[in-house]
Amino acid sequence: MRQPRLSSVVERRLLVNYRVDPDVAERLLPAPLRPQLVHGHAVAGICLLRLGSVRPAWTPRFLGLRSENAAHRIAVEWDGPDGVETGVYIPRRDTASRLNAWAGGRLFPGEHGRADFEVHETPGQMSVALATRDGDTRVDVTVELSDELRGSTLFADLAEASRFFRGGAKGFSATSSGRHLDGMELQTDAWHVEACRVRSAVSSFFDDPDLFPPGSATLDCALVMRDVPVSWRPLPAMASERAAQLAN
Repeated sequence: MRQPRLSSVVERRLLVNYRVDPDVAERLLPAPLRPQLVHGHAVAGICLLRLGSVRPAWTPRFLGLRSENAAHRIAVEWDGPDGVETGVYIPRRDTASRLNAWAGGRLFPGEHGRADFEVHETPGQMSVALATRDGDTRVDVTVELSDELRGSTLFADLAEASRFFRGGAKGFSATSSGRHLDGMELQTDAWHVEACRVRSAVSSFFDDPDLFPPGSATLDCALVMRDVPVSWRPLPAMASERAAQLAN
């Protein structure tokens, strides 16, 4: 069955980013993916995403749905037919939406686990916490909006960070079959991100010493995209023999 292109509004896309030892990141990736390096570091993080007006692209906006979602990501590159391509590998996706959890991997690419979210937002601050229903993953992040990107080792300024993450629009997700990766590409003509200052960040994924030995994953920066219309284009599945290594 051909999977439809989806339209939505990114009401909030909070990217909490870590710099990671490249050898550690590589162990978490299925072939043919490899870490995309920035100043010698791999880049990984958590995407805390609230989508509104989600619907097939051919349906009117008022029929769209709203949901809280999360994706753990590692920036990657791979050899495509026309040269090196870039994107992200997503070892797990989670959602508060029962519909997304059912439809992901069936009606659109990307298998989802279920999670409970707690969100508090003001014009200058946002806090997002989640706990997955399987008890495997917890996240609790609080950030403040900032006029510029400060303290990042990965990126010199907001413009450099924006270019990097815009280049990672293709996402490939682990699947329970372990034989392939589901693919989806974010597309928008209204790309815009803002800098954040992280007040606190706890992640059972990045704090897990079995995945990230002490000192191998360091919080680097956070960015947020707000109220941006986007579409999601299904990509051909990518063959992989280790895709289920960290899948839900």
